[in-house]
Amino acid sequence: MEIIEGSMASPKGFHASGLHCGIKKKKLDIAWIYSEVPASVAGVFTTNQVKAAPVILDKEVIKNGKIQAIIANSGNANACTGKQGFEDALSMQKLVARKLEIDSSLVAVASTGIIGQALPMDKIEQGICDLSKNPENVHGFEKAILTTDTKEKMITITDTIGGKEVVISACSKGSGMIHPNMATMLGFVTTDINIDSALLQEILSELTEVTFNQITVDGDTSTNDTVLIMANGLAKNNLIVKESTDYQLVKDLFKFVLTFLAKEIARDGEGATKLIEVTVEGANSSQDARMLAKSVVGSMLVKSAIFGHDPNWGRILCSLGYSGISFNPEDVNIELAEIPVFKSGQPIDFDHKKMQKALVVDEIKIAVQVGSGRHTGKAWGCDLTYDYVKINALYHT
Repeated sequence: MEIIEGSMASPKGFHASGLHCGIKKKKLDIAWIYSEVPASVAGVFTTNQVKAAPVILDKEVIKNGKIQAIIANSGNANACTGKQGFEDALSMQKLVARKLEIDSSLVAVASTGIIGQALPMDKIEQGICDLSKNPENVHGFEKAILTTDTKEKMITITDTIGGKEVVISACSKGSGMIHPNMATMLGFVTTDINIDSALLQEILSELTEVTFNQITVDGDTSTNDTVLIMANGLAKNNLIVKESTDYQLVKDLFKFVLTFLAKEIARDGEGATKLIEVTVEGANSSQDARMLAKSVVGSMLVKSAIFGHDPNWGRILCSLGYSGISFNPEDVNIELAEIPVFKSGQPIDFDHKKMQKALVVDEIKIAVQVGSGRHTGKAWGCDLTYDYVKINALYHT
């Protein structure tokens, strides 16, 4: 596997572009991905009972097992907008289908931004008319889906399957309102791997549990969370089936790109200065390990301590204790920034100057051993800063 320079249009047969249509003041705000042939599709969506119109639409669209295009906008979530919001999502779908001369059932829709405002459909219609299959700005898609993000989150990898070169490109947006089961995040993956939609869905659903569902910024689960994978098969590899020798390789490739995106979302949390990675070992099940790790990384007190370079390991132990997972505190070992601070239920003396220096870096690792179980889990988050409050206090204004 090799990481290469690329865009969402790097896999064979894909096109992508984005532009400014006027939803936002200046930045790119509408974009599409288009495959020359219908592609196998898989999707996962928010677990919030309040779902945006595009989420409701896409859950139906992917049931057909094929899509050929995705239209996405930022600056307006088209959420909590009633019947008109759903009609607007359908209109976006139909406008793209007409422009690309494909069936509207092959078009998925994604929106992100402010909740509770009607879409400016005149601007969106013009934007769709202006979108091009072959733009000069090949990175327009990943730029156009951003809201409070400070940077694009994008990766392209390549490998060989059955003698055929395959490419996977992936991008996402997400900075605040991040607490998946899923979160205010959009994620998109394009690939030319030949795989059917049922197996693709199985892989995405499984990997979501250990990637996107293991990040948290602020504990809020959004109305719009959507992750979609398109696989158009144009690499011409033999069809991937579960019994094939290439199945595990394909699964590992998808895990690599989804983990990358999950960590980049956590790293770019609103106002964040640090990525926090928590690893829990010795748990009785994978789910226990993941829940323990996520409890630590989601603790507002832990996040605040990391921001302040405060080695307050008691907050880590406390957050393990209210995770809902049973363990014996006397079996717990904790390392903060690779420095042991707690072992077998007892605090450990450590060099505070060394710790202070270790906590200044922009990626902090917390390692926890909770027992003698065989299972490990990871979670990612970020520190809680003054800027997080400022950004969300002034979101509309």
